[in-house]
Amino acid sequence: MCDTMVALGNSTRDGNVIFAKNSDRQANEPHLLIRIPRQRHPPGTKLQCTYISIDQVEETYDVLLLKPSWMWGAEMGCNEFGLNIGNEAVFTKVKQGPPALLGMDMVRLALERCQTSEEALHFIIELLETYGQGGNCGYEKKFVYHNSFLIADRTSAWVLETAGPYWVGEKVKDVRAISNRLSIGKEFDLAHPELISHALEQKWCRSEEDFHFANCYSDRLYSTASGSAHRFEACTAKLEQTKGHITVETMLEILRSHHPKHEQPFNQPSLKSVCMHGGSLVGDHTTGSYVASLNEDFDTYWITGSSTPCISVFKPYWMTQNQVLFGATQEKEALDFWLLRERLHRLILENKIPELDNYLQAAFQLEQEVLQRVNGLDLTDVNPELLEEIMEDAWQREANLVQEWVKNNLDNPGKIKGNFIFKRYWKKQTKKLGF
Repeated sequence: MCDTMVALGNSTRDGNVIFAKNSDRQANEPHLLIRIPRQRHPPGTKLQCTYISIDQVEETYDVLLLKPSWMWGAEMGCNEFGLNIGNEAVFTKVKQGPPALLGMDMVRLALERCQTSEEALHFIIELLETYGQGGNCGYEKKFVYHNSFLIADRTSAWVLETAGPYWVGEKVKDVRAISNRLSIGKEFDLAHPELISHALEQKWCRSEEDFHFANCYSDRLYSTASGSAHRFEACTAKLEQTKGHITVETMLEILRSHHPKHEQPFNQPSLKSVCMHGGSLVGDHTTGSYVASLNEDFDTYWITGSSTPCISVFKPYWMTQNQVLFGATQEKEALDFWLLRERLHRLILENKIPELDNYLQAAFQLEQEVLQRVNGLDLTDVNPELLEEIMEDAWQREANLVQEWVKNNLDNPGKIKGNFIFKRYWKKQTKKLGF
């Protein structure tokens, strides 16, 4: 489960394209931050994706990936050209195929090989038609789905929604959100040539005039059970309300938002919250969060590197030559980074931090200080060394804060609150994680 959003330059305060995503996955699934530089590959090389091998290209681009620890692909990320992509699980009437490319594999492949949103759109369509999509996407339990994608660059964005081999594309005009449901209806810019005839053959619509992609192809039971309608509507409403004035801070607010009835996020689960909290028989938990502000000078990224954005610090990152994040051979270090912050989350769940408001105040004060510093930069003429200094300072201060609060509260008494299912769920998850 996830939520992804974009606001084009005609809808933001500073004219930048702003992209954002929460990745909602199984609660114990680590979400790693990996930077892989531009590389050249010998002709004829094969590339092993999560389940299948495909032909490698001679050169792949510099990419930043936010990826589940066990799979090859990524939930979201960017490349050196400012291309950003996030995918969503969607539930359709089309039968699942055999293991092939995962939606996450397609995200990573497009980031490694494409420069613009439209190029990535057509490339993912080509991957879908050449290799297909399919395979288990779950970490500790099986979970299969089809995919939608939000694809953005520094000037444009596309939505691509799929149902098995069938697909439809919509060019974004100003603001757009996608969630765990098909959302394109009668209005679209590109479509699989057999899309409507297939729907007619299946008797999912009565005529071409009656065709509506989401209505025809959606599995209504799973789409409804995902809670996606509430999240999609909440994201869309906020983007529409703030259109013309959208900032990075607007996106942070959305990513941290809870459903009005989700008043106690650490005592109860909520599939309907954009900041998703696990703890029920179905549903996921937000395991990673990301915002991108894109312009022709310097793209600025804001990343938690942790689950649960309502308690996390978003930290700045630039695609300069730096050592702030982890390389392809440093997945152990990237895992340890995520696990430390997850330890803090579990202490909060176990009510072992009696002064939680003090932690939240310190965390968000740190974030605000860094936001103000970054907002004051003139990115048309900035020294990369200054950007590295800002990054290192922000990431180190956040690490010190988390380490201090974990160390000082690790041995406190406490217990999980909430109903029986919620308590049992989190006790079981924390035990599996080895805390």
